[in-house]
Amino acid sequence: MLTRLLITLTTDFGTGSPYIAQMKGVILSLCREVDLIDITHAIGPQNIREGALVLTDTTPRFPAGTIHIAVVDPGVGTARRLIFAETGQQRYVAPDNGLLSFLIRQTVPQRLIAIENREFWLPGTSHTFHGRDILAPVAAHLALGVDPTRLGPPLETCVMLESHPPMRTVNSVTGEVLYVDSFGNLITNLTRNDVSAFGDQARLIVECAGRSIHGLVHTYGAAKPGDVVALFDSQGRLEIAVVEGHAARELTATLGTEVRVFGNL
Repeated sequence: MLTRLLITLTTDFGTGSPYIAQMKGVILSLCREVDLIDITHAIGPQNIREGALVLTDTTPRFPAGTIHIAVVDPGVGTARRLIFAETGQQRYVAPDNGLLSFLIRQTVPQRLIAIENREFWLPGTSHTFHGRDILAPVAAHLALGVDPTRLGPPLETCVMLESHPPMRTVNSVTGEVLYVDSFGNLITNLTRNDVSAFGDQARLIVECAGRSIHGLVHTYGAAKPGDVVALFDSQGRLEIAVVEGHAARELTATLGTEVRVFGNL
């Protein structure tokens, strides 16, 4: 049985945007034998860091050889590059603005290539929609079997987002909110390993936006509606949530808000 190739799309265009359909139309006009998967089009407008996190959490779960198009591109039309990356068993086409940096920190890419060969672009490329005019046709050509080395010259490096690793003291660790999910939960850059040194999770204290949370829970259902809780999400990151509520609004917290965890000594 022949296996159809997968192409995914991750953008900040917004759910229901006609720009998504334009990209899909370009891909299918060049290559009908693909399945198109929407990861999300609800990345915050121009929020490269959020897009990088979503790609890191989601794309490695796809079958080997999947092609991922990522368009969060506030620099569209400027001198910023477009790149192809092959890391792990996945392939990516994206602007070179840090969107792939979390993935690349996890796994050094086998190939990193500048997308410069106009043979694989649409004619009459616009200055404002490289997702449709360059990345979509490039992905389609890759699905048709084009060797990535034909896309352009190899690269040694790409743009990397600034990293803000957790800061540890003797009795605490301080991180930040990386992402606000669609439920309003605050996803942080603190992991199980970051907080394991401070003892029993039920005795930890989590501070965020002036609120103290005493102890971690295992599930949302372990607390009452309206309670502010801390727990580890499915990716192993510390999350702050309001049961049946919206933590970002309740705590007036956003990307970069400081989160501190310490033991109740």
